[in-house]
Amino acid sequence: MNKILFISLGCDKNLVDTEKMLGLLGREGFAFTDREEEAQVIIVNTCCFIGDAKEESINTLLAMARYKEEGECKALLAAGCLAQRYKEEILKEIPEVDAIIGTSAYEGIVSVVRAVLEEKKSHVSCFRDIDAPFRDNPPRLLTTGGGYAYLKIAEGCDKCCTYCIIPSLRGHYRSVPMEELVKEAQELAAGGVRELILVAQETTLYGVDLYGEKRLPQLLRELARIPGIYWIRLQYCYPEEITDELIQVIREEEKVCHYLDIPIQHASDAVLKRMGRRTDQKKLREIIGKLRREIPDIALRTTLISGFPGETQEDHEELYRFVNAMEFDRLGVFAYSMEEDTPAALLPDQIPQEMKEERRDELMELQQEIAFERAEAMVGRILEVMIEGKVADEAVYVGRTYMDSPNVDGLIFVHTGKELLSGDFLKVRVTKAQEYDLIGEVYDESAK
Repeated sequence: MNKILFISLGCDKNLVDTEKMLGLLGREGFAFTDREEEAQVIIVNTCCFIGDAKEESINTLLAMARYKEEGECKALLAAGCLAQRYKEEILKEIPEVDAIIGTSAYEGIVSVVRAVLEEKKSHVSCFRDIDAPFRDNPPRLLTTGGGYAYLKIAEGCDKCCTYCIIPSLRGHYRSVPMEELVKEAQELAAGGVRELILVAQETTLYGVDLYGEKRLPQLLRELARIPGIYWIRLQYCYPEEITDELIQVIREEEKVCHYLDIPIQHASDAVLKRMGRRTDQKKLREIIGKLRREIPDIALRTTLISGFPGETQEDHEELYRFVNAMEFDRLGVFAYSMEEDTPAALLPDQIPQEMKEERRDELMELQQEIAFERAEAMVGRILEVMIEGKVADEAVYVGRTYMDSPNVDGLIFVHTGKELLSGDFLKVRVTKAQEYDLIGEVYDESAK
C-alpha cells in the first residue's frame, strides 16, 4: 500500500481543499503518513499570496524533492495557488515534481496520483476552468483535530484590489449552493465537529451570484439549527458589505460567535483608493461603531498592509492614530509585498523594504499594548471555553474563547483536575492575563 504525505501551506481555504483531496484519496484506499522518509507520494498544496508564502512553497517543494533519492518517494506533486500560477516554471526549475494540479482541479487528485504511480507518467498536468461551477462536495478528511472545521462557502473574488492576485488564481466569486453547505455542515456535526468557521475570500457577499442578493444571514440561521454545532464563527467580512440584517443575526443567534474578522488593510483614504478598496475611513468608523453599539461584547479582528506604494509618512501616522482609536481586539500587519501582474506593482513611489518593515513594527508594537490591556481587562470574567488539548504532564488544558479563532488568535490555559476531551465546552473564570493569552480555572456555579 502506497503511503501519502500531504503538506498544506497558506490559508484555511487552502486547507479545505487539502482535506477534500485527502478524503478522495482515502475513499480509494490510499494510506497516509506524516513521515517524509516513508512516504511513496508527497503532495504539497502550495500558496503564493505574498512573497513569503511563495518562498515557503518553493522551499518546501525543494526539501521534499530530496526524498526521491533519500527516502521512498516515487511521486512528488504540487497543487494549489503556486502550481496554478507558475506551472511551467515549477516543472522546469524543480524537475523532481511529477505533476501539477490547479486550484480548481483538486477533484482529479486520484487520477493524477495513479497516472504517476501506475502509468509511470511524468510532468502530468491537471487543470480546470477557474470559473467552473461547483460540483457535489467530495468527502473530507479533517486535519483540525475534530473539534472545529472550516466551511468554505464560496470560491474566488470580484473585488480586484490592486495588490491581490487571488482573482487570477481562483476566478470570479462563486457561492456554494446553500443546500450543499447545510448538508456538509450536518456531516461535520455528525462527525463530532462543534465549531464551524465560515471562510471564503469574502463571506459577506455569499449568495449574490446564485440568489441575486446577500444570503449570509439566512445561511447562518440554517446552520444554527443543526444539532451538535455549538459555535459558528465568521471570517473575512469586508466592512462595506456588512448589513444591518447580518448584525441582527449575529446578535440574535446564540450559536453565532460575537466575533468578526473585517480585513480593512488601511485607514488613509488616499491609500485605500490606490488599493482599489471600496470604502473610506469615515465608513470604517461608522461600521465599527455600529457593531460595538449593537453587539457590545463583539471581538473584532482585522489585517493591515504597511508600506503600500505611495504611502506617505502622514498616511502611516493616520493609520497609527486610527488603530490607537479603534482598539481592535485582534490585529495583524503585513509589510506590502509587490506581486507581479498586479496593478499595484506598476504604481510609482514604491516604498523601501526597510521602511515597510519599520512601519509594520510600529503598528504591531502599538497593537501589542492594546492587546495586553484588553487581556488584562478580562481577568475576573467568566467565559465559555472550547477545549482543544492538554499540556503534557500537567493538569492544564488548552482552549479558546469566542474571541479567538484557531491559529491566529490567543489561547486560554485552564487549570483543573477534571478529565476533559477536545471539543468539550465549559465555563472558566479568568485569573490572569499573560500577554496575548489568558489563564483560568473551571468555574464552579454551585460555589456562588
